[in-house]
Amino acid sequence: MIYIVMGVSSSGKTLIGQKLAEELDFAFYDADDFHPIENVEKMESGQPLNDEDRLPWLQKIRRNMMQWEQTGGAVLACSALKKSYRDILNPSDIPTRFIYLKGSKEVIAKRMKKRSDHFMPESLLDSQFRALEEPQNAVTVNVDQSPADIVKEILAQLNYTK
Repeated sequence: MIYIVMGVSSSGKTLIGQKLAEELDFAFYDADDFHPIENVEKMESGQPLNDEDRLPWLQKIRRNMMQWEQTGGAVLACSALKKSYRDILNPSDIPTRFIYLKGSKEVIAKRMKKRSDHFMPESLLDSQFRALEEPQNAVTVNVDQSPADIVKEILAQLNYTK
């Protein structure tokens, strides 16, 4: 099983994904680590990525997902903002479950202002919300609570017990 923790930038994908992976005893991966340098440079310069920029990145992640599933599964932090992106990351031959970290623009903007270690500037937040197509069949958790409570809620919605 591949669990994909999705949402806009600063929704907590990496932190929650790491904590969830620890609870599930799965490997953790961050989709940001798979971006080609051209994508990173484009975002650093304040330009949003388009579908053409994202396609090779999503395809690379999908290829890796096949390997991760063969080695026991994984948790992946990935924005996966559009349904078409999620369709690429949800092939029929890999069991996949999306976990959507939902937050208001105000909450996310406050979080983004506190971050200094990420290549995406706050100016791209509007483009993230414009691109976001909220998933219909995902575990959905509001991010206005503690990371521990978010993970507990995810595990409860997944009906996970140790």
